[in-house]
Amino acid sequence: MGGSEQRVDRAGRLVRASAAAVYAAMTGREALETWLPPEGMTGRIDSFDPRPGGGYRMVLTYPGSQAGRGKSTGNSDVTETGFVELVPGERVVQRVDFDAEAPAFAGTMTMVWSLTPRREGTLVSVEATGVPEGVDHAVHEEALASSLAHLAAHVEG
Repeated sequence: MGGSEQRVDRAGRLVRASAAAVYAAMTGREALETWLPPEGMTGRIDSFDPRPGGGYRMVLTYPGSQAGRGKSTGNSDVTETGFVELVPGERVVQRVDFDAEAPAFAGTMTMVWSLTPRREGTLVSVEATGVPEGVDHAVHEEALASSLAHLAAHVEG
């Protein structure tokens, strides 16, 4: 990226559910464990405090065939996620830190999840800024889209 441009990774999806149902899935422990891990990964939340200033620690695990891709261990990514802002039915703002030794994964990523009511459901958009340079842009956007597909499946089911 050039000089002062800030990288922004984005994804969006129309979810056929109310903004209230989507928001509940974005702030519920069991729901997050179900939908947030991208395709091929599993997730476990070790601690959870769903309020502004609170947050959660999530362990995302790669299957055996993808061992070695993890940022925290050979087969896992561990994130510390803080809730910066929670606006029911409208927005969730998070600060995410990877538990990783490698400098390429250091830093705090900000994720803004926006919920916009539509006649057919809710448009869910996510923008990530401050993404660590070690996280490939295209791979990250694919992972965000995968998580949104899982969110849709979770709340539409």
